[in-house]
Amino acid sequence: MKITAQEEYGLRCIMHLARKPFGETVNVRQIAQYEGLSVAYVEKLLYLLNRAGLTESVRGAQGGYRLAYPADQITLRQVLDALGGVLIADSLCSQFSGDREICVHHGGCELHSVWSFVADYLSVVFNRITLKHLVEGEARPLVPSILSRTDNTISLSERQPAEVIQTSSEGR
Repeated sequence: MKITAQEEYGLRCIMHLARKPFGETVNVRQIAQYEGLSVAYVEKLLYLLNRAGLTESVRGAQGGYRLAYPADQITLRQVLDALGGVLIADSLCSQFSGDREICVHHGGCELHSVWSFVADYLSVVFNRITLKHLVEGEARPLVPSILSRTDNTISLSERQPAEVIQTSSEGR
């Protein structure tokens, strides 16, 4: 797993929005200045988050961006997915199979089982941590309790990305 600069900075931008009262807009320039990023880069990140339905853009003199949902309803997994992140690719092993279509170790490969196990746990943790947890400093202490309640039988629904509700941009 590798967190890209786009994912890191995108998280910082949406966390900036999450620190504000729900519904309050923040100007792109304010976010860029606070995070030490270019306005163009922040616009790109917010575009990705907006396209995923996690943020909303508001036009006008008091315009800017705001969260589309309260911070306790947006998960870390949704944000990472919006920014293009893949926790651990299901096709990881096939990327390194050489000239073969499938891994020479298919079936009995211990690496694949480890990667799958790690991906399952990351999915559970990222699906349970919200922006509210992150901005209020509750995420780190939450992880051990999530892991202690999670056993080796992680449900398929927890492994899958959390569903992001697509919103219409009409009327905004």
